[in-house]
Amino acid sequence: MGFSRYQTVLDLYHKIRVIMGKRDDEYSLEDMVEYDEAFVTNATDAQQKSALSRGRGSQQKAIVAVMAESTVLEHFKIGELTKSCRYFKMKKIENLKATTAEKLIRNLLDKDIVLQTDESMTYSKVEDFIDVHVKEISGTKEGKFNLKWAHTAISNFKSDLRKYRMVSEGKLQNYLNEFCYKLNRRYFGERLFERLVIASIQPYWQSSG
Repeated sequence: MGFSRYQTVLDLYHKIRVIMGKRDDEYSLEDMVEYDEAFVTNATDAQQKSALSRGRGSQQKAIVAVMAESTVLEHFKIGELTKSCRYFKMKKIENLKATTAEKLIRNLLDKDIVLQTDESMTYSKVEDFIDVHVKEISGTKEGKFNLKWAHTAISNFKSDLRKYRMVSEGKLQNYLNEFCYKLNRRYFGERLFERLVIASIQPYWQSSG
């Protein structure tokens, strides 16, 4: 495109990622929704890394809430159950407190959903404001089935991040926006770019109108 500075391109890329997130924020997930959290390693220089803790609660890890709108299907011949998935949402969160999850569920998911989670106390009160809550221990066969697409999204996102040299926690949401935007439009083919252009200029149309 003729740019001479890498930073110019990077800044433009992040502006597009912000637009992707705003576009997907216009929609709520409906029907049956899987909800889980993921831990993503932050970009940290070697000197800082040596002073940080390790493991699940590590300061090197950012926490991401993952939501997947899925549907249970039954094979018409053998009766085997499987799941199809439509849309995803992924949001960087500050902690695993119940109030944090409850706020996301209220704001991003339809209140009439069937919510599927593990048995964490984080979700102990969601029955107060959603239709049905299904809980299973995540390591069991049932738990893996209930959270199948949330876990698939987590795995694929972590794989996707490997193509970048480093991702800072401050910009992590932008990468989540891009990943979900493309995933939610995985069947658009060549129309994906055209739809992104429309999403990018729509705010200007609305403000000028």
